[in-house]
Amino acid sequence: MKDKKKLILIFLVVIFLTGCTRTLKDKDDKVVINEVTGQNLTENILCRPTDEETIKLYKENDVDINSLPYCVCKTDKVEKEEIVKNEETGEEEKKIVEVECESFSITKGVYDGLWTSIFVKPLAYVILYFGRITNNYGIGLIITSLIIRLIAYPVTRKTAMQSEYMKKAQPEMEKIEKKYANKDQNDKEVMMQKSQEMMMVYKKYNVSPVGGCLLSFLQLPLFIAFLEAINRVPAIFEEKFLTLHLGTTPSIGVTNGNYLYILIVLLVAATTFFSFRATMKDQATPSSDMQKQSKMMMNMFTIMIIVMSIFMTTALDIYWITTNLFTIVQNIIVRRKVN
Repeated sequence: MKDKKKLILIFLVVIFLTGCTRTLKDKDDKVVINEVTGQNLTENILCRPTDEETIKLYKENDVDINSLPYCVCKTDKVEKEEIVKNEETGEEEKKIVEVECESFSITKGVYDGLWTSIFVKPLAYVILYFGRITNNYGIGLIITSLIIRLIAYPVTRKTAMQSEYMKKAQPEMEKIEKKYANKDQNDKEVMMQKSQEMMMVYKKYNVSPVGGCLLSFLQLPLFIAFLEAINRVPAIFEEKFLTLHLGTTPSIGVTNGNYLYILIVLLVAATTFFSFRATMKDQATPSSDMQKQSKMMMNMFTIMIIVMSIFMTTALDIYWITTNLFTIVQNIIVRRKVN
């Protein structure tokens, strides 16, 4: 357990001390916002934007986007602004020249921390790859989400199976609870004996008391990595999916008059509710108090996710919906196999 805590601590240090998203701020230290999309722009983007308004904002705030590769090369040759010397006057001046298009890759660019190199850049590259193939980065985001969940399936499947095993163990767990219900709960020897009997049941049905935490731990770094990739790759946050701007939050989208963003929030709410409901339904909780606590936590977490989805970018909401749908289908498959 101590080793696990150390690994978690090291992982969090890597995340928060290396390569995190930096919000673009102007000379007055105010966050720079694209008024058209309502999006807070990112300073340390990984590739060049193509939206004229976005390019203008970056140039006004002294971000050298000319040194960045294109997210995706659509042509072999591109125009690039370079500083050249005037042969007649000897003065430096800006000039538009035609050069070979350099597209974003995992290895190009300056070193930006371990987190960015291992997680963010590879993830961004995969999203861009499938976005280019399907001609839509929203679809690329969905495909990437599904591929990652399929790769992690052997691990998440074991976590899901724990719920089914726990369900089978429930009758015996309830018997133990009833057995010790009228005994002194402050008696250490009694509680130790109860704990040992519980552990025997866990062992009998191959249940790991901490098994359910694994999926949540796996989702956290993926969620952060997707957030980073979306915020730092203009091709993703500039894209539209079913008329919805991937870089815009539902709150801004509705304010701008596109009420289709409400559908995204409703899908987040529905898939989160059914995903949690299926998981909690299968998890056996021996006492009514534990059942009430679990249900309360599920409801609170669902409400929290719904509120967050209103202020998260549409791209991140789409990732969350895709992940929830995968979890629901996974639980159905596991339930049928175990039973």
